[in-house]
Amino acid sequence: MFWTLPTIMTWTRIVAIPLIVGVFYLPMAEPMRNLIATVMFIVFAATDWLDGYLARKLNQTSAFGAFLDPVADKFLVCAALLVLVHLQRADVFVALIIIGREIAISALREWMARIGAGKSVAVHMIGKVKTTVQMVAIPFLLYDGHLFKVIDTGLWGQWLIWISAVLTVWSMVYYLQKAIPEIRAHSK
Repeated sequence: MFWTLPTIMTWTRIVAIPLIVGVFYLPMAEPMRNLIATVMFIVFAATDWLDGYLARKLNQTSAFGAFLDPVADKFLVCAALLVLVHLQRADVFVALIIIGREIAISALREWMARIGAGKSVAVHMIGKVKTTVQMVAIPFLLYDGHLFKVIDTGLWGQWLIWISAVLTVWSMVYYLQKAIPEIRAHSK
């Protein structure tokens, strides 16, 4: 089940990365680049929910899709963060926290699955909240303007990305605490 509709949608998140990055190299006014990149990010990020829904609805779930989905999410978020750091809209420290956590928890989950303890680091609500805050912060920072001439998305994005960084650390600590008993049992 390599080429199902849900898997193709997941692949679009990976294909979207150079497109979103490329927008910032187009010869057009900055507000237009910001708007295009923001809309693209939101559309492609929405495929995360949609591909999961369709996989269940169409009975097209697969081990490959379950593997690729979080990889695509992480690629999209990490690429957007790097763009935001380059544009000086996100602090490099925030990007290091978020990207570092993604690498560490992905490695932890792989190792835990290998020793048969993958359920102890299954996705928890704190991880979902962290992801939600990131997925709101990133488009705000990409847009970097005044939404409806009222909401300063740059300011709100800065607050949200820092809150996301705190949630990122919190979720990493949570997953590590869940994994410590298994780590101790298997590190002999």
